[in-house]
Amino acid sequence: MIGKFESVLRLKVLVCLVGAWTIVMAGKGLAQQTNGQSQSGQAPAAQTPTTQAPAAQPDSSQQSQETEMSSQRRVRPKDYRNWTFNVGGGASLTAGTTHTYAKSGGAVAAAGVARNANKYFGLQADFMWADLPLRGGSALNLAQAPGASSHAYILALDPIINLPVSKKDSGYVLFGPAFYHRSGMLDSSSTLPGAPCNGFWEWWGACSNASVPLSGDFLKSNLNQFGYNVGGGVARKVHNYVEIYAEYRLMHGTHNNIKTDVRPITLGVRW
Repeated sequence: MIGKFESVLRLKVLVCLVGAWTIVMAGKGLAQQTNGQSQSGQAPAAQTPTTQAPAAQPDSSQQSQETEMSSQRRVRPKDYRNWTFNVGGGASLTAGTTHTYAKSGGAVAAAGVARNANKYFGLQADFMWADLPLRGGSALNLAQAPGASSHAYILALDPIINLPVSKKDSGYVLFGPAFYHRSGMLDSSSTLPGAPCNGFWEWWGACSNASVPLSGDFLKSNLNQFGYNVGGGVARKVHNYVEIYAEYRLMHGTHNNIKTDVRPITLGVRW
């Protein structure tokens, strides 16, 4: 009986131990599951946003206005031409010593070209031919010649200032240095070589040591002179860039105290 009782007692103790171990293990598993759920359910820490707010966009109307203004600046045509050309003709007045021996009213022909820096300023080169018909009394009589021809070739390089008045009307002024070549030819002369010079022979450029050259080479005149010219004009547009103009100039050349003074009045076309 005692041995059977001990066996039963041992069996109960073993069952109690197994039951206790089962309870402990069940509690441990439940704790791990609860801890895992707690960790998995925890919300992640808030992160600082890395993207910046977009920059404020310009107003659409202002942007379109700026685009339109930029387009107008790109396509706006120039209000002047890089090059300007002119041709014209007219008559000249004489002045000073030239007026004493040459009549006014001689024909004038002119041509020129200008390089414009802008609508107001440019540089113009001109070529002119001016007829200087000799007077009968004060020139041909002193030269003892029945007839003659005389003219001047002029090259001028001038700054030009354009003065717009309206869309069609404008003015301009110019001034600068000039080169003069005056030449002439007497039909004949009864003047004797070596004769004393008078005022005409001095202006003609034939005097040598206050007398007419002994060589007899005094029928021709060839003089090179330097000087200046000042002038201005008005212009009116008649078609696109084509203008008609009227111009007046004061032209003066001198060398060895021999002077040439002409005042060309020219009508012409510029384009």
